[in-house]
Amino acid sequence: MRRTRVSALMAGACALLLGATACSDRATESAAADTSEARSSDTQPDVNGDGKVIVGVISPGDLNDNGYYESFVVSAQKFADDNGWELIKMGQVNPANAAEQARNLCRQKVDLVALAAAEMKDAIPVAAEPDCANTAWYVPSSADLESTPYIARSRDFVNETALAAGYANGILMRDAGMTKAGYISGPELDFSVMAAKGFEVGIQMVVPEATVVSTFTGDFNDSAKAREAAQAQISQGVEALYPYLGGATDAVAQLGSDKGVILSTPGTDRCGETAIDWSVSVIFDPGEYFAAALADFSEGKLQMGELREWHLGVDSVPTVVLCNGTDAQNAELAEFIEKVGAGEIVPDDVIAQAGA
Repeated sequence: MRRTRVSALMAGACALLLGATACSDRATESAAADTSEARSSDTQPDVNGDGKVIVGVISPGDLNDNGYYESFVVSAQKFADDNGWELIKMGQVNPANAAEQARNLCRQKVDLVALAAAEMKDAIPVAAEPDCANTAWYVPSSADLESTPYIARSRDFVNETALAAGYANGILMRDAGMTKAGYISGPELDFSVMAAKGFEVGIQMVVPEATVVSTFTGDFNDSAKAREAAQAQISQGVEALYPYLGGATDAVAQLGSDKGVILSTPGTDRCGETAIDWSVSVIFDPGEYFAAALADFSEGKLQMGELREWHLGVDSVPTVVLCNGTDAQNAELAEFIEKVGAGEIVPDDVIAQAGA
C-alpha cells in the first residue's frame, strides 16, 4: 500500500508541475520499479498476500513425457508438497495461446507464473498487465530472451550441451568402431538446429570421419513420425541416436534400444533404467533450474529483472555422463567438460569454425 501511494503522489505532483503528458513516462517507470521491487522482496512467496502460495506452470509439452517437460513439473510438485503450496499445471499449451493462459493464471491469483520453455515467450508481456500486478514470473530458456523488470530468467547454452553430447557419443563410437550417427528432432527451430550442428561437431572432434543424419519431423511429441524417422535412419546404417524430442522420445528410444544402438537422453538423467538401455545422459534438466529458482522464491530472493546462467563444467548442471562408461572413457569425457568450464574449449567457437 505504501509503495502504491508514493507512486500515486509522484504522478500527481508531476501532473501539477509539468503536465500529465510530460510526466506519464516517469510515473509509469516508477510504478514498474515499485512493482518489481515488491515482487522481489520479502513478500515472496505469498506475493499477493492472500495467506496461501500458488504456483502456476504453463508448458508446451507433455507433462508425462518421462523427460524434459515432465522434469519441470516433477521438481515443482515436490517443492510445493514439501512447503504446503498449491501447484497448477497446464501442459501441451499451444504457444499461440500462451498469453491468454498466463492471464488466466493471474486471475486465479497465483503468486508465481512459470513458463516451462522459451516456446511460451509470447506470454511474457502479460507479466506487465494489471491482472498480473501481484505475481512473480520465472522463465527458463536456452535463448537470450529480452529482459523485463517483471520476470526472473535462467539460461543454459545449447552449444555447450550439444557439443558435449556429441563428444560423449564420439568416444563410444570410436571405441566400438562406428562412424554413423543420427539426430531426430521436431520443428526446425533455432535451438533444435543448433543442437543438431553441435552434436555433429562434437562427434567429429573424436571421430573425424563420422557422419550424422539429421531428421526434423515437425513435432516434438508425435511418436509415429519420430519412430518412422528412427527406423529410416537405422536402415541407413545409423548406430548412435540422439532423440532431441519431447513426448516422442521414448518411441525412438525403445526402437533404438531394441536395435542395440547408442542412445542419448534429451535433458534428463535416465542412466540405470531397465526398460530402455541408455548410453549417454545429456542433462540440461529444467527441473533443476526451476528448483533453484523456487528455493530463492521461498526465501524472498527471486529477483525480477535478473538472469541466472548455467554453464557446463562450472555448475552441477548442465552436464553429460556415460551410463556405462569405462574408467578411461569417463575420464576422457570429464576432461573435456572441465576444459569447457575453464574456457580452454569454447563451444561457440569450435562449432563456428567447423561450419566455416
